[in-house]
Amino acid sequence: MKKRMSFEEIDEFAKKMADYATENTVIALIGDLGTGKTTFSKTFAKAFGIKENLKSPTFNYVLEYTDGRLPLYHFDVYRMGSAEEIYEIGYEDYINNDGVALIEWANIIETELPKKYIRIEFSYIYCDECENIREIELEYIGDTKKEEEMLEYVGFSNWYINKYRDTGPLWW
Repeated sequence: MKKRMSFEEIDEFAKKMADYATENTVIALIGDLGTGKTTFSKTFAKAFGIKENLKSPTFNYVLEYTDGRLPLYHFDVYRMGSAEEIYEIGYEDYINNDGVALIEWANIIETELPKKYIRIEFSYIYCDECENIREIELEYIGDTKKEEEMLEYVGFSNWYINKYRDTGPLWW
């Protein structure tokens, strides 16, 4: 399901997703540089109860935060040469460890993602008035019942009620 959002709305969306996430939830964040993945991650972490500022794990691949509602494992796999490299850092232990895995640049390891995960794709919208608007695509891969529940919970079920729907060309 797709929805166009301002950065303020993306912050509210991140807060709802933080509230929705449960043990062993994997959230795959996909999008070009500057589309909002890290902004989403920082707001998500704060709403999840993480007290320290979220740092980019680009050079470490993963950073652990244990002071939130559940452990949060923040991955940034941008620099990985291949999807299989994810196992060298204990990936399976993280995604099956009763915490939440938030993976930036998840498209790089898409073949290694679990059978069920939340996929959030951030895209630019190209028009003069769209500089601070992004198109967000939200899916729960592998579980249509959970997807319906999630879309309702975070407010995507009414995707057609969208104040940006007439901004620029429509792609859906």
